[in-house]
Amino acid sequence: MLRALAELARPRQWPKNGVVLTALIFAGQATHIVQVELAFLAVGIFCLLSSAVYTLNDLVDREKDRLHPRKKTRPLASGTVTPGTAVIFMVALLVISLGTAWVINLNLFLCAMAYLILNVLYSFWIKNVVIVDVMSIAMGFVLRAYAGAFAIDVPASKWLLINALLLAMFLGFGKRRHELVQLDDTATKHRKILDRYSPYLLDQLMAVVTPSVVVVYMLYTFSPEVSEKLGTENLFMTIPFVIYGVFRYLYLIHKEEKGGSPTRILVGDRPILFAVVLWLATVVGVLYVG
Repeated sequence: MLRALAELARPRQWPKNGVVLTALIFAGQATHIVQVELAFLAVGIFCLLSSAVYTLNDLVDREKDRLHPRKKTRPLASGTVTPGTAVIFMVALLVISLGTAWVINLNLFLCAMAYLILNVLYSFWIKNVVIVDVMSIAMGFVLRAYAGAFAIDVPASKWLLINALLLAMFLGFGKRRHELVQLDDTATKHRKILDRYSPYLLDQLMAVVTPSVVVVYMLYTFSPEVSEKLGTENLFMTIPFVIYGVFRYLYLIHKEEKGGSPTRILVGDRPILFAVVLWLATVVGVLYVG
């Protein structure tokens, strides 16, 4: 049972909550032990909170998941975990995560609550609203970025929040396209909203979002305001890794049809993982060493 509950929590999706650490890194606070502890506590809060959300989604979608070639093996869809047990597990995760956020500070608690409310709305309504479904998922990443700033009590950079929103939308539309192409005629049985999309529409949406991701990130790195705040003009050195990561993801979507879970791609695709590691190493080098 414990193994099934661990699978229900989807710890493989926890790397998404690394977004919480962006405020710590880009605010120059990564050398302050207290701030680091608070930031990682916030990461832990959102790991548990996101696991509660995944449990809720699996509860709501368990009948549809049984029709999916991969998701039919999930604990609720397969019957390994009963709905009653899943509800108790979800409540426990919410109590621990929200209680910890409350202890840290009110802003973090309110941000965590906003994330929870957004995802509840997504599970019962927004997921059936075309385009808004992906935008709401992207807003979840923005709230994660805000949470990281609230946890260490620093202002949230509007540049980073915009970048988080655009990048998450880019990945979200890519995931929708992968689902639509992979599931083919059974796509709408798995996710009703896929009936409102087409590969051509998603290609057009990504054609708009993709250059936005690259251009906005470039503007961020060249911004005089950002350079003054960070104390360096060398953040532009990270641009090639962002461009490569975006192009590599497009390649995986259109050539290898691997545009599913962004987390799975991050862990499973070595070129993208290598680009992320180099990006992070360059950021740390520019902000803390150079």
